[in-house]
Amino acid sequence: MRLNFHRIAYEALEVCNAVGMERIAAAIDLAGVPTGGRALDIGCGNAAVTVMLAERFGLRVTAVEADPAMAELAGERIAASPSRGAIVLHQGRSDAALATGAPFDLIVALGTTEPVGGGVRDPEGMLRGLHAGLAPGGRLLWGDLVWTAEPAEPLRRIVELNNLYTDDDGWRRAANAAGFDVLSGEVSSQAEWDAYAARMTGAVQAWIAAHPHHPDAPALAARAGQVRMMFDFGHGVMSFGLYLLAPRG
Repeated sequence: MRLNFHRIAYEALEVCNAVGMERIAAAIDLAGVPTGGRALDIGCGNAAVTVMLAERFGLRVTAVEADPAMAELAGERIAASPSRGAIVLHQGRSDAALATGAPFDLIVALGTTEPVGGGVRDPEGMLRGLHAGLAPGGRLLWGDLVWTAEPAEPLRRIVELNNLYTDDDGWRRAANAAGFDVLSGEVSSQAEWDAYAARMTGAVQAWIAAHPHHPDAPALAARAGQVRMMFDFGHGVMSFGLYLLAPRG
């Protein structure tokens, strides 16, 4: 088994973000994608959402995960699903899947890094790139970090090493500028964010306690400490937004 912080942390979570599965399912239900439609799950993580798309909504799903350790976990979860025949998992970058597999009836991108590739990291640019991958009448379920208050500059620099983020109004403006109407949108509560952070770091700490002599334990402990400090430093200014977007016109 491949090991890293996220493999251990996300195996303990239902969804690899600070949002519940039922809220995701409600948004997909609102999207109205017909049974048999084609879905792309970018950054599928532990594959819980991927499996739900196939089992609960009858969609044909392409799942993409760049992290080899997470792709291994996703593969195990998919193999155990009765709907595994409707799911194809790719370990690699999502821009390749978009280039070869589009258009999709539904794209799910929750907490992804550079989902359209090409160094595109700004909110409008990422959403505009995903817009191009949708079939007529398609839907995008987008979720990502939301600044709930102005962060200290050192925190912003650390958190935005991969993508650039904005507040709830900023995500909505970016969606509109990228050619979308916002059908629904909700920011997770502070309690949901805190529970997510605690489950992640707690799962890794529990694993280290159970495997104190594992050769990867020191590196995992160091990474858990970094993540815990980031969450502590960002308490009250970070959350997660989930938005169902429809291409305009």
